Amino acid sequence: MTTGKINVSVENIFPLIKKFLYSDHEIFLRELISNGTDATLKLKHLTNIGEAKVEYGNPILEVKIDKEGKKLHIIDQGIGMTADEVEKYINQLAFSGAEEFLEKYKDSAKDSGIIGHFGLGFYSAFMVASKVEIITKSYKDEPAAHWICDGSPEFSLEPADKTDRGTEIILHIAEDSLEFLEDSKISGLLNKYNKFMPIPIKFGTRTETLPKPEDAPEDYVNETVEVDNIINNPNPAWTKQPTDLTDEDYKTFYHELYPMQFEEPLFNIHLNVDYPFNLTGILYFPKLGSDMQIQKDKIQLYQNQVFVTDNVEGIVPEFLMMLRGVVDSPDIPLNVSRSGLQADGAVKKISNYITRKVADKLKSLFNENREDFESKWNDIKIVLEYGMLSEDKFYEKAGAFVLYPTVNDKYFTLDELKENLKDKQTDKDGKLVILYAGNKEAQHAYIETAEAKGYEVLLLDSPIISHLIQKLENDNKDLTFVRVDSDHIDNLIKKDETTISKLSDEEKESLKTSLESFVPKTYTVQLESLDSQAAPFIITQPEFMRRMKEMSQTGGGGMFGMGNMPEMYNLVVNTNSPLASTILSTEDKTAQESLVKQALDLAKLSQNLLKGEALTAFVKRSFEMIK
Repeated sequence: MTTGKINVSVENIFPLIKKFLYSDHEIFLRELISNGTDATLKLKHLTNIGEAKVEYGNPILEVKIDKEGKKLHIIDQGIGMTADEVEKYINQLAFSGAEEFLEKYKDSAKDSGIIGHFGLGFYSAFMVASKVEIITKSYKDEPAAHWICDGSPEFSLEPADKTDRGTEIILHIAEDSLEFLEDSKISGLLNKYNKFMPIPIKFGTRTETLPKPEDAPEDYVNETVEVDNIINNPNPAWTKQPTDLTDEDYKTFYHELYPMQFEEPLFNIHLNVDYPFNLTGILYFPKLGSDMQIQKDKIQLYQNQVFVTDNVEGIVPEFLMMLRGVVDSPDIPLNVSRSGLQADGAVKKISNYITRKVADKLKSLFNENREDFESKWNDIKIVLEYGMLSEDKFYEKAGAFVLYPTVNDKYFTLDELKENLKDKQTDKDGKLVILYAGNKEAQHAYIETAEAKGYEVLLLDSPIISHLIQKLENDNKDLTFVRVDSDHIDNLIKKDETTISKLSDEEKESLKTSLESFVPKTYTVQLESLDSQAAPFIITQPEFMRRMKEMSQTGGGGMFGMGNMPEMYNLVVNTNSPLASTILSTEDKTAQESLVKQALDLAKLSQNLLKGEALTAFVKRSFEMIK
């Protein structure tokens, strides 16, 4: 037996490890299983290239709890270590076995899936253990070794009688970490971090019922057997080629990732690239609707099938954070801050690749089955609109598949809109005016008026639409979007023809003075010479003010302080309506006021602005009038 001191630069490295190595002590299990997987994959690689003259077989990893002995065992059937290697790799902290291995076999080991950069992986055991033992037997024909360390720099190393290849790590769980001796705790951690590890992981056994033989009698009782409880799927869908997977396979994997998610995903995007970086994964579009408060942190980041985090900020473009799925890359640095990650060159390339891949997939889905794509539009639009606002590269490609639906469920791309609307909706200044509604029911009267003129009205109702149309207008100078209730229709799309007013300028001035004395200050009175069939009073909301206010409220635009401003309205009064003449000719001020208030309330009612006390008073007044 030999004893010695571990070659570390600081005497008290173990307290430091325990306190600072990871904020989360549970990570030790991920690290030790990663090392076991690493050792197994190394063996596979060496047998494949003929360097290890042993049978690879079907190795597994096993995790065992010894509650009485307060021990946790992690056992692999991998490459193992000689006593010299234990001395080198375990005692000399500066060496990383995986890194040296990769250097030695770098040309042939690229694709062997070696994890190898989890840093101080093995030493994370001391976060939960008061003593750690390693019993290991190398694939080489050398005696097994037994290493023991109690968390001080002193260790002992002696021969062991282990005869089967591989490594067993025994953690003597410390008094402050006894939770790690509970089946439910270890099972939860294995499910969280190791659900898709590339080597089968055994945790206990389970009872399996054998099928009933065909010739079994009616009173036959099915036999049961105890089988290994394998907790992981070593070959998850993202590690396979897209050509080898069916739609059903993708859906099955979605439910494996999200067991509590009962709705099917709308479609998936399979990521698969090996140059200039390695990245695989599958992203799913769930049904999103217009809710921007969808829970993020649903995409899981793996490194060679080891779960790392579900905070993929900086790696996956922000607009796709509402999606679900898996991203797996060995090229993502794990030991840097979030800001460092966002500045990392490889990570930026990965983010750009994901953006491009998503855009290409959306374009092909649109081209292959437009009808199906249109049927899913309302469930995906929030992601795509956000993408157009936040990612220039996505915006450039989005014109090919982003849709603009009408209130009658017709769908146009922007180019199709320009082509279809140019004849009817170009104003006298040569500008194409695209009319839209934000709420089909609330703006019904305005939509009806526009459609009576033969105009198309879009239905744009997502919370960020004001930001998007602002961007589209900036990039398309001869195009303007106006909400259908922002002015009278003849003012929204100004043509050359003008309607002559029945009232003289003097009468109009007198009418305006009377109206302004009765109408609240939040309304700007606007006299218009409209068709005599048009409504006498129309409430509109100026496009610019309303849009700036909406942009301020949803962040990232508008004008400072506008988000808290009260709503401002225009009251458009049709001077050619019989009501305008009646108000003008009514000399009794009380009767005149009653007419104006009743007409204003009717206009408010059509805009859903009449509520509470004002609505009660209006109903009461209306009944009085029809007695």
